[in-house]
Amino acid sequence: MVKHQPLQQVYEKQLCLSFLTGIYGCRWKRYQRSHDDSSKWECAWFIILCSTFSLLLFWAYFWLEAHNDYNQFNWLLYNRSGEWKDGTVPILATTAVGFSYITFLMILALCHISLGQQLNLYWIHKVGVLAALITTVSGVVSIDDVWGDEWDIILISLQSTGPFLHIGALAAVTVLGWLVAEQVVRAERTSNVLLALYMAPLAISSPCIMDKNSLKSRPDVIGRRGAPMLAPENTLMSFNKALQQGVSSLEADVTVSLDGVPFLMRDRTLKRTTDIAKVFPDRQHEDASLFNWTEIRSLNAGQWFLENDPFWTVGSLTGRDRNRIRNLTVCSLVEMLRLAARANRSALLYLRRPPPEHPHYKTWIMDTLWAVQRSGISQKRVTWTPDTDRGRVRGLQQTSLEKLSVEELRHRGISSLTLRYSQASNKDIQDFLANNMSVTVYPVNEPWLYSVLWCSGVSSVSSDTPQVLRKVPYPIWLMSPDKYCLVWITSDLVSIAIVIGIFIFQNYHVIRWRMSGMQNYNPEQIMLSAVARRPSRDVNIMKEKLIFSGTKTQEKGKKCVSEYYDIRLNSLTCVSSPIDV
Repeated sequence: MVKHQPLQQVYEKQLCLSFLTGIYGCRWKRYQRSHDDSSKWECAWFIILCSTFSLLLFWAYFWLEAHNDYNQFNWLLYNRSGEWKDGTVPILATTAVGFSYITFLMILALCHISLGQQLNLYWIHKVGVLAALITTVSGVVSIDDVWGDEWDIILISLQSTGPFLHIGALAAVTVLGWLVAEQVVRAERTSNVLLALYMAPLAISSPCIMDKNSLKSRPDVIGRRGAPMLAPENTLMSFNKALQQGVSSLEADVTVSLDGVPFLMRDRTLKRTTDIAKVFPDRQHEDASLFNWTEIRSLNAGQWFLENDPFWTVGSLTGRDRNRIRNLTVCSLVEMLRLAARANRSALLYLRRPPPEHPHYKTWIMDTLWAVQRSGISQKRVTWTPDTDRGRVRGLQQTSLEKLSVEELRHRGISSLTLRYSQASNKDIQDFLANNMSVTVYPVNEPWLYSVLWCSGVSSVSSDTPQVLRKVPYPIWLMSPDKYCLVWITSDLVSIAIVIGIFIFQNYHVIRWRMSGMQNYNPEQIMLSAVARRPSRDVNIMKEKLIFSGTKTQEKGKKCVSEYYDIRLNSLTCVSSPIDV
């Protein structure tokens, strides 16, 4: 006969669980939580959360690698709006906040799954997830419209980060395997993901996976508009700073003034890099080539750099440098070439033809050649980029800004190419080098990109940051094919061992119970939490200490398997079915 005794209810504090369910679904009370299966609606929200996280991860990775071209992005915005501002700051700030928020929700959701808790995302979080998703999608569409060619940076960056991203993704999925190891169906899905990750290196290609003996000499660094992070672009001070950083050549943008004097200016107007708004306020939107040299020379070309701080580097300048910058003027082509000649360096010239109404519209090439001769620099040290009238400049070095075939380049008498990094694949570089064509790649501002191009064998790179590339004496990483295969196989084997270990650990009690054939089954050891998994939102999650007395109760309990416990305040009724032990 079973004696009914009062139940001793023991409530344990579950602070961590209360924190998880409270933050994620505003379920702070014990009775609000449930082990029921999540509704289809909540599962749909979990899928939306995962999609938002994946998109934000892609978006954050893009902006991390696009750091190489932040200045170009700001310049594009300037050409559209007419006002200089750092457009990357609000993008990076919102991306950091959104990614942190969505990542936090993802962690909470995964913890819910691991603990068997029902997913129930709070409505405020749903609004936040939708806001993050819509904002990110809008950002992707906008960047595709304004800066669509920058997407190439993702595939190029994978040549540097691919092997490490593979190991990181493999570690993440392996660690998350404990969430699904108990359930066969989900474990099968996880195994498919793991299998794809195990084989991912077959699709990874990087020029840095090579033997050390095959590594070519360090590419020369060209000062692109000097050293524009250390001084205003296209000024004598900027070129001097670049020479101090050990550049092999100076690159400049050349425009011809109204009276035929070639000078250095990147923009079509003088508005961004001079104080023309103060000196000639009515002409600030005119073409820079429509000013004579006297007017151009009267403008200040340094104050804008101190005020706008385009590279966030003004704070690191010395007081002496700041005073020099305040008094800078526009630099002429002759001044820059004489500086290069004194330093025994080369010059790479980008020429912009003046508008048709310009008096030197037809003679702009001869004006530029005359300036080259006046500077005293050797013609072999000057590289010419325009395709117009190449026959007149046979004495200068010829380079093409367009990726042409080797036959076409030889027909035009061109022995080198100057290409944007997205135009020059590793295969293209190898083909040009095999045909004695040197390749210069621009813009290269990050060490990882410099390392990839170094391994590809490029002859030189054009950079806004010669002071950064100077500190890269060797590729960031270089690995032989055999060593890479060893790392690949080892990481896969370690992952497999961990996944198997997790599965065995989490299912040890089930395996042991099945192997024992239930011989040692004792209903006194049943925890009420097993009953609490029955679908009911009104069941309170608690641990009960069940007190049984009497020999008959013990003997009867060994012959039954509990199927349901009807819990009352002061009694326990056991409904059971006899089985053969």
